[in-house]
Amino acid sequence: MGADQTIDWRNAAASALDWWHEAGVDTLVDDAPRDWFAAPEPLVVPAVAPAAPAVAPSAMPHLLADFLNWRSGAEVPEADWSGVSLSAVGPADATVMVLVDCPDRDDGDAGALLSGASGRLLDKMLAAIGLTRDEVHLAAVCAKRPTAGRIQSEVEERLAEIAKHHIGLVAPKQLLLLGNAASRAILGTELQAARGRLHGFNHKTGETSVVASFHPRFLIEKPAAKAEAWKDLQMLMRGQTQEGVR
Repeated sequence: MGADQTIDWRNAAASALDWWHEAGVDTLVDDAPRDWFAAPEPLVVPAVAPAAPAVAPSAMPHLLADFLNWRSGAEVPEADWSGVSLSAVGPADATVMVLVDCPDRDDGDAGALLSGASGRLLDKMLAAIGLTRDEVHLAAVCAKRPTAGRIQSEVEERLAEIAKHHIGLVAPKQLLLLGNAASRAILGTELQAARGRLHGFNHKTGETSVVASFHPRFLIEKPAAKAEAWKDLQMLMRGQTQEGVR
């Protein structure tokens, strides 16, 4: 019958496995047989839950007394900041409103805005135009003093909205903005660009004349700027633009 036809299947299988290993196949595809010519199963994409809608800030009160209570509550940007929240002071129907950036470093201990050297200079500035602190409505863009005394960019817009609402509730005839942060909040302009001209601020009951000037703490450090601040105060009371003042 010729050569011995007996085949050692164990050696044959081992040889085949060695060949496939050399070819780079060292892992079984499946334990069960697979029909490679079958149509692929449809891809099922899991549904994605819709994102939760952003929570809009709550409406601000439309009565000044209610607003001032709300201003020191839990819904304002400064709520989680450390320090004392200082409320605005002065008549609700004041003719002149003064807006500063934030409490001074020592105001928290005194429990009032501008209670130190800056406040004493403000009193002199007001006296120069025939006013006392008791006659003006004094407020700050920030009810608490921020870190390093500067308003963080991420809360500027919301604080500006709150300050504008506050002005509308008081509806003063004249508004004096003291410092760069106050100018940015209400006029959207840096102080140096805002100075030297009269601005208008419209609200529900009319229009307020606005003048931007230096903060008293700046004038204490730079006394030479007091002459320019005096021009700003004169312009505030005259209610007309002074040409050429920069």
